[in-house]
This record gives sequence, C-alpha cells and structure tokens, in this order.
Amino acid sequence: MYQTTTLANGLRVATAEMPDMESIALGLWIGVGGRYETKRHSGVSHFIEHLLFKGTYRRSAKEISQAVEGIGGYLNAFTGEEHTCYYAKAGHRHFDILLDVLADMYWHPRFAAADIAKERNVIKEELLMYRDQPDHYVQELLTETLWPDQPLGRPLTGSVESLDATDRATIFAFKRHHYVPANTVVAAAGRCRHDDVVTRVEKFLGGHSSRHHHRFAPAVERQRAPRLCFLSKNVEQTHLALGFRGFSRHDQRRFAAKLLSVILGENMSSRLFQVIREKYGLAYSIQSSGSYFADTGAFLVAAGLDTKRLPRALRLIFGELRKITRQPPTAAELRRAKDYAVGQMRLGLESTSNQMMWLGEHLMAYGYIRTPDEIERQIEAVSADDVQAVAATLFRDSRLNAAIITPRRDEAALREGLTFA
Repeated sequence: MYQTTTLANGLRVATAEMPDMESIALGLWIGVGGRYETKRHSGVSHFIEHLLFKGTYRRSAKEISQAVEGIGGYLNAFTGEEHTCYYAKAGHRHFDILLDVLADMYWHPRFAAADIAKERNVIKEELLMYRDQPDHYVQELLTETLWPDQPLGRPLTGSVESLDATDRATIFAFKRHHYVPANTVVAAAGRCRHDDVVTRVEKFLGGHSSRHHHRFAPAVERQRAPRLCFLSKNVEQTHLALGFRGFSRHDQRRFAAKLLSVILGENMSSRLFQVIREKYGLAYSIQSSGSYFADTGAFLVAAGLDTKRLPRALRLIFGELRKITRQPPTAAELRRAKDYAVGQMRLGLESTSNQMMWLGEHLMAYGYIRTPDEIERQIEAVSADDVQAVAATLFRDSRLNAAIITPRRDEAALREGLTFA
C-alpha cells in the first residue's frame, strides 16, 4: 500500500496509490519547526512558511495562487513544533503543476525586503487575532505552562519582539540550514504510480545534495506540583485547559492513552461529555485529546464552562479523572473505545489528503510508515488494566498543568479545586 524511495540527494519520496480516486494530494515536508528556534528568533519557521507564498524568482504571489486555483486545486501550509508542511491537491492529471509550484517555492523564494516587512505585520495581526480568541489563547497559555522557558512552550507564531528581531539575513540562514533534501519528504496520495512520482520528483527536486545534522534540545521536565496560569479577563464564559505531562510518540503507552481519551472526551458518549454537558449542563463543549512529540507529550482536556458554576464543574471533571484511576473501564466501554478509534482512523484514510498527511507524518516522525493494520493491532492489544494504569500515571498533581481565562477573580479559591489530593 505504501512505498518509499530515497533519492541520491537524500530526499525521501512516499506514495499511497489510490487508483479509484480522481484527485492527488501532494505534500512537501521539511523537518523543522518551533523546537529548532532560539528565543530571540522564535517564530522564524512560521515566518518562512508565510514568505514562501509571497513570490519566487519565477512567480509572483498571485501567480502561485493562480497556478493551483486555476486548475481547480488548493494550496496551503502549516508549521508545527517539529516539522513544516506545504501541501496541495488537484485532479491527478495536474500532478506536474502541483509539484512544479511546490518545488519553485522550496528552491527559489525571493524573500523580498518589502514582503518581509509586510508579512511581519500580517503575522503580528495573526498573533493578536488568536489572543482575542480565548478558546485558542488558553491553549497557548497551557503550552507555556507545560513547557516553560523552552522552545516547546513558545507560540509557533513567535512574539512581537522575536518577529522584530528576525531580519532578512536570519531568514535566509535559517532556510539554508534546514530546507535541504536530506531533511525533506515528498508525500503523494491518490491516483498515481510510485515509480512515476519518483521520476517526477527527481526532475523537480533532485540534485542539490547536502547533509543535515541539526537537532533540537530535549524537553525539560522538572515539575513537582500543579502549575496554573490564571488570566482574569472580560469573557462570556470560562475557558479551561488542562494538560498532564504524558508520553512521547515512541512510548507504547500512547495507545492506552488514546483509548483513555476516547473514553473520557472524544465523542458525545464519552464520560466528560455525558456528565458535564448532558447531565449537569455546565458546558457546551468539553473534549480530551493527546499531544505527542519525539521525547515528550501531554494528555489534554479543554472546556468552555459556565462561569458562575465553575467550582462545581472543576469538582466534577476531576471526579471523573479520579474515578478512572481507581476502576478500569468495563469490557463494553473498552470495546466501544477501540471500535471508535479504529473506525475514525480508517474513515479518515478514505481521503487522499489524509493519506498524504499519514505518509508525511509517519516518515518524518518515525523514519518509516506504519500501516493502519499495525496501528489497529496495537490498539486491540490494550487491556482495561492498561487504560487504568495510564490514567493513574497521568492524573496526579506532579503532572497537572492548567490554564484558565475567566471573568472571575478568585484565583486562590479556584486553585484549591485543581488537585487530586
């Protein structure tokens, strides 16, 4: 199903052949993100992502968009903590156009001084926009609380100060060091043949051989007690984000953590949803999820809560977390969680875009591509006792981090509710 080839210059090519599809999704992945940045120039990875759309020596910004949109496709990108991805999708007959545009952006960005100045202001507005969205900003505050004073805890957009400090020379140097073939993956999914994709990628992205030895510093975790970031602000509801220092993507316990997340808060039949929303009406939205990196991770719970009844909501949330540390899920509940996790994975992979993301994420993270069957076997191997054990490991004060944005001012009283004691 999945095939990979490494070109002579070190660039890796991965494909998922889906012959019944009309489209093809193409991703250009670079192994760089927020964790590779200094504090002075934090946000430079995201800055470069923006600038690659502003024009090359062959195309203006408008011509980049027109080249893809003019064939009925789309083009976008995102920056993560450990990698950056530029992706496009169109009818399979237009594969060469997609590849040509992405390769042009990769090799030949102009980084014009005027574009840098303008995009710096655009990103500042993006940063301020997220600050005005409390459900987003509370996650940013939680990340800073989970991993303080280190790259993993800084916003991917950077700060006003770091954006001002990042000049054209810094941008050129950062791109030159990281945007090299040995640090790049091309992932294609849809109606394609692996050998044809390799031939075309060789044409557009072959050559320019160079080595890549850059690494990021490991996460620093010295937590001994709960940590809270409290922001009193005039908002309509209280926004809560809980983060429990968890497992890396290489830790086998992440499969039990995934099922724990499903049981607690990934769907409408989950425990937190049923108790907090359905039974007591304390929230419209409450969910759990996991975040996994090369050497660390976090188990996350987020909710928008009734401000007046916040203490009660906290007691109920922590009551549900505490409950699963003391009693494993029933066989029926575990079965539903496994079926949900596997079903959602397989439904998602019917999309060429999601298949492309699967290829790129796995190859960047692990160096090889895991099949859905492998993941399903790992999920099926999890027992109810495994889920309880993971919950008992995660849900303790020495791993608890919280961020709250609320109109309330009783921080001390709320702190008393943030504990498993």
